[in-house]
Amino acid sequence: MRMIDLIEKKKAGKALSEEELRWLIAGVTDGSLPDYQLSAFLMAVIFRGMTHQETAWMTDAMAKSGDQVDLSSIDGIKVDKHSTGGVGDKTTLILAPIAAACGAPVAKMSGRGLGHTGGTVDKLEAIPGYQTSLDRETFLENVRRHGICVVGQSGNLAPADKKLYALRDVTGTVDSIPLIAASIMSKKIAAGADGIVLDVKCGSGAFMKTPEDAATLAREMVEIGWACGRKMAAVITNMDIPLGNFVGNGLEVAEAVAVLRGQGPEDLKEVCLTLVSQMLTLAGKGTEEECRILAEKAIADGSAFQKLKEMVKAQGGDDSVLEHPECLYEKAKVFAVKAPAGGWVQKMDAEGIGRASMLLGAGRETKEDLIDPAAGIVLLKKTGQPVREGETLAKLYTNRPDRVKAAEKTLLESCIIGEKAPEKLPLVFDLIR
Repeated sequence: MRMIDLIEKKKAGKALSEEELRWLIAGVTDGSLPDYQLSAFLMAVIFRGMTHQETAWMTDAMAKSGDQVDLSSIDGIKVDKHSTGGVGDKTTLILAPIAAACGAPVAKMSGRGLGHTGGTVDKLEAIPGYQTSLDRETFLENVRRHGICVVGQSGNLAPADKKLYALRDVTGTVDSIPLIAASIMSKKIAAGADGIVLDVKCGSGAFMKTPEDAATLAREMVEIGWACGRKMAAVITNMDIPLGNFVGNGLEVAEAVAVLRGQGPEDLKEVCLTLVSQMLTLAGKGTEEECRILAEKAIADGSAFQKLKEMVKAQGGDDSVLEHPECLYEKAKVFAVKAPAGGWVQKMDAEGIGRASMLLGAGRETKEDLIDPAAGIVLLKKTGQPVREGETLAKLYTNRPDRVKAAEKTLLESCIIGEKAPEKLPLVFDLIR
């Protein structure tokens, strides 16, 4: 088999066979295929696309290119959730304890944040002592004993994806639905869960800007998951506005705790209940309506919050801080951002809010940057709310006061204040099963 033949075939718009795709991924993994030929292939995919079957075969080959997590020693239907990334997205900290408290085991590997989107691992590491790096057997034992474990991605999961993504990043071939779907799903499949719920975000703070584009990506990933033997569901959620009111690592832990204790903002609570009801449905805990009631009960009776504390303690963290999570950010200096005019907050660019938070120290511009767990933003006004001139729009938390002016400028540029209240957009656009 020759790579040039696969390039020519794809360039002509023809579908590749399973044998050809598995050969290609093997060549990516062992380094036998040169970058210039792989780049030519990726560009051909950008213009010619791939069929659902091609994408499924390629994803499966990528998932099997490295380590695969075997969760068979854990009883029950293991469930996982993946978010395509957003601002203020602390849903894993809420969903995982709820699902575990309802009897659905969660063995989750999460990522770090880069750019304006936050990472679950960074949020958890804001808790003193919390270990996000565990050996494989400890990871499995924690799930067997506690029904839950959330760690950073480790081992050699989907190495073919790492190599292809690095090429896509420098060759202008990122924006392909089949390639995006294969990249995400190869890691999720290698992580071993039986059921996967996808939170596909759309809007200014997301990679997919419209509900239609997000639904296209979601359908592709659901198709791949089913083809690879996984139970699947996808929820299209709004990321035109940051989720919740707190943006930043320690701040988001505090807001997650608030939701688990029956408080917290309604938008965050609603998105989480929608997602976790899908997780519980895939785990065989009942209908969507029954599972939502189960989730609400786990919050009301305190079992979900206790499950979070149990997980934190099992992974070396100081669970006592969850009783008073304001200690995670109270040492930061606080600066108020005032509204330059009165009216209604008509639009809030979630990506801009994320960039402002990153400037304060809550995110990374490069992988080597250090994060300040106390840094971030508390939004006192959001899209659709009235505001008076001079009223506080947001509070900035940081230990880098030299960054405040730049962060304030970025935040104000991200908020449009006008005379009329904007049309209200839904939190959840669609559900794909």
